[in-house]
Amino acid sequence: MTSQTRQLFGTDGIRGVAGEFPLTTDSTRLIGRALGHDLMRSHAHPRVVIGQDTRQSSSWIADQVTHGLVSTNCEVHSAGVITTPGVAFLARSKKFGAGVVISASHNPWTDNGIKVFSGDGYKLPDSHELAIEQEIFALLQGPAQGGTISAKVAPSLPGEPELRHAYIDWLAQSVKTDLSHLRVLVDCANGAATAEAPELLRACGIQASFLGTSPDGKNINENCGALHPETVARAVLEKKGQFDLGITFDGDADRALFCDAGGRIVNGDAVLLLAARDMQSRGVLAHSTIVATTMSNMGLEIALRKAGIRMLRANVGDKYVLEEMLKTGAILGGEQSGHIIFRDGDATTGDGLLTALRMMEIMARTGKSLADLAGDLKVFPQTIQNIRVREKTPFVQVPEIQQTIAAAERELNGSGRVVVRYSGTEALARVMVEAESEAKMNALAGNIADAIKNALGA
Repeated sequence: MTSQTRQLFGTDGIRGVAGEFPLTTDSTRLIGRALGHDLMRSHAHPRVVIGQDTRQSSSWIADQVTHGLVSTNCEVHSAGVITTPGVAFLARSKKFGAGVVISASHNPWTDNGIKVFSGDGYKLPDSHELAIEQEIFALLQGPAQGGTISAKVAPSLPGEPELRHAYIDWLAQSVKTDLSHLRVLVDCANGAATAEAPELLRACGIQASFLGTSPDGKNINENCGALHPETVARAVLEKKGQFDLGITFDGDADRALFCDAGGRIVNGDAVLLLAARDMQSRGVLAHSTIVATTMSNMGLEIALRKAGIRMLRANVGDKYVLEEMLKTGAILGGEQSGHIIFRDGDATTGDGLLTALRMMEIMARTGKSLADLAGDLKVFPQTIQNIRVREKTPFVQVPEIQQTIAAAERELNGSGRVVVRYSGTEALARVMVEAESEAKMNALAGNIADAIKNALGA
């Protein structure tokens, strides 16, 4: 099944405005019931771990999903506020039947979402999500939507601290290099990382200072975090000489971005380059291959080629990067946005905390600054324009859009790229253009955006 056939699940679970369908009190409870019914088909006594970010709505959504799960005789354990990859780790390491995360990642606080991991720690395949989705709609049409719940259901907060500690301990034990000399400024985005990052970095002996660690339910991602890497970059620059690098997470900390000691932002493409060359030098980069996405810069591909490393491209979305990694045997992959997947250990999804530790280990092992390590990455000018659309009509069905894209590609003639796609979570068309000339890049992107607005604009 393709993502186009699903109505609720996007590229990263179910997402929407909290309090509106599909994230109402009733529908979130039914989502829990549908997941519970699905688990009952393969587990005699299903156990589920649930975690959440710091949004105002996360606790009541977690409570309702828990109610739905318990109504089908699932045993539910809450990890409270925890990162998305933390739930994936707990699902596989503690042998839960599934892991559920209540988060809308980098979206505003008014949004929320539900992500589901299977017991092996991987996100559900599209076909499995579709099957659950069909049951949700069947339940919505039934006469008794809520069901009856006789068992007492504990609130999702504060959760079981030993679950969070198990995740922190696993991350800390993965570090094999002395990081105690590193001085870092960390932006937790007022999100899930506030629950684990300070304790983790202390356990690793890292000299860390923090921003964005005062969540109030409404300030997650607000002018902070990976959505605004300039915040930590500016703070590092203002205190020049006090920090070796800056680290910034998104709301659920499944991705991380960085800045060097001079306040220059280091994105996911640069992280992939550094990690790939480090793993290649140590002889552990399987097949000398990594997986990036259609959005990764041409400059990354060129730099990797010079190092003897092949780069494959997957569709945008870390689940699709992972699918390509599993298919090809690659053990490193990720996205420009900072979702990085390391498959040389036990990780099954992008993990911002793990990525941060890996970057610091590379710096410590080589004795080089982040600026020196990433300095030879020459990026092509790249622009991304978002256009709100009425509906996600396939672009191949709209001649004027296809003609404009084709004209742009002819003008680039191999010296740049055009990628036009729909967002997996919002009613947006995304236009990405790379070109050697910034003026040409902006002109071509504007032409394509105008064509989309004229044909499909909201």
